[in-house]
Amino acid sequence: MPPIRKIFMWLVVIFVLYAILTSPTEAANIGSNIVNILKNGIENIFTFFDSLLGH
Repeated sequence: MPPIRKIFMWLVVIFVLYAILTSPTEAANIGSNIVNILKNGIENIFTFFDSLLGH
């Protein structure tokens, strides 16, 4: 049985490189949006627990 995880990771890497090389501006926008979503999610989790603890 082939290592599915390794094959999948290589496909993701190839796709990311393709996206960056063919449309660097769009790839940068997508990367920026992903970082902003993660940042907002982490901030919301901290806000939730802060409110839960009554601070």
